Amino acid sequence: MNKVVLAYSGGLDTSIIAKWLTENYDCEVVTFTADIGQGEEVEPARAKAVAMGIKEIYIEDLREEFARDFVFPMFRANAIYEGEYLLGTSIARPLISKRLVEIAAEVGADTISHGATGKGNDQVRFELNAYALNADIKVIAPWREWDLSSRSSLMDYAEKHNIPIDYQKQSKKSPYSMDANLLHISYEGDILEDPWVEAEDDMWRWTVSPEDAPDQAEYIEITYEKGDIVAINGETMSPATVMEDLNRRGSANGIGRLDLVENRFVGMKSRGCYETPAGTIMIKAHRAIESITLDREAAHLKDELMPKYAKLIYNGFWFAPEREMMQAAIDASQENVCGVVRVKLYKGNTSVVGRKSVNSLFSEKIATFEDDGGAYNQKDAEGFIKLNALRLRLKSLQ
Repeated sequence: MNKVVLAYSGGLDTSIIAKWLTENYDCEVVTFTADIGQGEEVEPARAKAVAMGIKEIYIEDLREEFARDFVFPMFRANAIYEGEYLLGTSIARPLISKRLVEIAAEVGADTISHGATGKGNDQVRFELNAYALNADIKVIAPWREWDLSSRSSLMDYAEKHNIPIDYQKQSKKSPYSMDANLLHISYEGDILEDPWVEAEDDMWRWTVSPEDAPDQAEYIEITYEKGDIVAINGETMSPATVMEDLNRRGSANGIGRLDLVENRFVGMKSRGCYETPAGTIMIKAHRAIESITLDREAAHLKDELMPKYAKLIYNGFWFAPEREMMQAAIDASQENVCGVVRVKLYKGNTSVVGRKSVNSLFSEKIATFEDDGGAYNQKDAEGFIKLNALRLRLKSLQ
């Protein structure tokens, strides 16, 4: 190989990888830095790459594409992994992989590289998604090759090779391994490696503690068209702006904290903490608008498909044909999922307090406990029950 495209954050690990690649593979390195809403400046990565002699540097604002083409389709499915995790890290990997492969084609590279470790899920996600888009792409995963197995060894390597690292900043670096984007921020490592130990209060970066959240509830109205949020409190917004707005509101009200032990695809269990304020509001509101606009059996079928769909994303199969097939079915179900949901945010809780739609299947006339004027004949229920009981009654006679 003569050229490698590296997913580059500008941090310690990927800066060292950039140098390590040139030293061990004698190749030219092209860096790619994606802004997917992590909340930190990405431009400093350019200066670091230049200082290291990188000649081709890609820095891209992918927030709208991330929200529109990845997060929003996933939320149409109400996807949750193992009952709790809203897939914040998982859903970002296909987009990064996609751009790595596209940039490789643009610059004439046949290889990509990433900074994921050999223990985690991200190595699988980056590579499966890349191979799905280019069967011939080559991948270098330094963490599976090198002997730099500790933070001190990384710092020693950086000093030895004059790699520009902000030592003062690094000395104050959070002890946690973190990942952030428009959908969430995650924390792993340090004291979290003991699943019995409670996370420290000062670990959380986005959300206020529910105990410290305002004593006054905040109400918002979320407008949907075909399963996607298009406005908040009547103000039309783009997908990324929707998520930024809901993150701000949710964080201020202590919404979206989560502490869980999950089953990684590679086989081990891992404890992680997450803040997903926008996602927590989005999934509640989406299920609410579906509750009045989706047919019962269509809704139940979606719920049956969802765990498989979520698992595909978690494991790195976004571009797999089965995920795309399921997405087509999910998207078809959203044609009439339009309307407004009113949500109450209060001290860590997201409560749906109202929903309305021109496509509503809810009939007050039929559902009422008052006189329905003959809209529903209660005597019809007797035959319905007896037909459904027939096999049970026959079994009881054995």
